[in-house]
Amino acid sequence: MRAMASLHMIKLCVGVARVETLERRIGKGQWLTVHTRMTPKRATELEEGGSLYWVMKGSVTCRVPIADITTKGEGRASMCHIRLHPEVIRTAPQARRPFQGWRYLEPKDAPPDLSQAGDTDLPDDLVRELRELGAW
Repeated sequence: MRAMASLHMIKLCVGVARVETLERRIGKGQWLTVHTRMTPKRATELEEGGSLYWVMKGSVTCRVPIADITTKGEGRASMCHIRLHPEVIRTAPQARRPFQGWRYLEPKDAPPDLSQAGDTDLPDDLVRELRELGAW
């Protein structure tokens, strides 16, 4: 369960179109590290219970809790490493337009976990379409 006061991050999941693919990649208990050029100025807030929300095919579909954030190197050679827990938590689909890099995501704007939104056996595409139409 995510802490409501935590700041989150949102990022496009490039090269992965389905939550199941991401689950298989980190489902073996392996920690995933995401590399970005810019270190978040609010990294401490992200590390205090925040999650990385993934956008796949135009919709937020899941989140992965953030373990820690480190920066290696200096200047133009610096690189930020965001280490994620080996746990994928599905969320209620939420439409998002494409964007570059990552963005902060305030808790009030984050979609609820499926366990809180009423879990369903419907395919993700159908759930997304129903939400976009306002039918769910």
